[in-house]
Amino acid sequence: MVSPAPRRMTLDEFLQWDDGTDTRYELIEGEVVAMAPAMPDHATIVSNLDRALGRGLRPPCFVLAGAGVIRPDRDGHFYVPDLLATCVPIPRGSRHVPAPRLIVEVLSPSTRRYDRDIKLDGYRAIPTVDEILLVWSEERRAQLWRRDGERWIVEDLIGDAEVRLASIENSISLGAIYQNVPFEQTPETG
Repeated sequence: MVSPAPRRMTLDEFLQWDDGTDTRYELIEGEVVAMAPAMPDHATIVSNLDRALGRGLRPPCFVLAGAGVIRPDRDGHFYVPDLLATCVPIPRGSRHVPAPRLIVEVLSPSTRRYDRDIKLDGYRAIPTVDEILLVWSEERRAQLWRRDGERWIVEDLIGDAEVRLASIENSISLGAIYQNVPFEQTPETG
């Protein structure tokens, strides 16, 4: 039988810890937090993004799903975004991606507030991150956060808008992101 996760850990302890299962965890202010498996719509959106972004990238850049990043300005924070892109080789055996350029989070109803209030601030603190893409799972909507020196510019995207990612010189339409994701028809959406 596998023992439950300890309640509190340092970042170093967390990076060395293995519970012997396939469960994914994040470390938030020193507390180990298990991540629930993705719902089918969430997984479809992540898969669509992974394919489209990966296809359009030029070496040395590449996309990773489920890889961890460390918030550098606070000890005890390790996040696992849905996707990230980097253009720097990752050292063999590394437990995190040291230089992500793009972070992608698909927002589920149960995680939307946490992802937007806590993780977004953590991602913005990573000096190599140039863009953060938040994608809603229950409506055709995305929000792109782009670093511009000391400030962040936010772009809201709806419908079939094109998401232009300067950090990795790539773009993808919301239509491609939401391919095979059923949405309820309303009088407004047809």
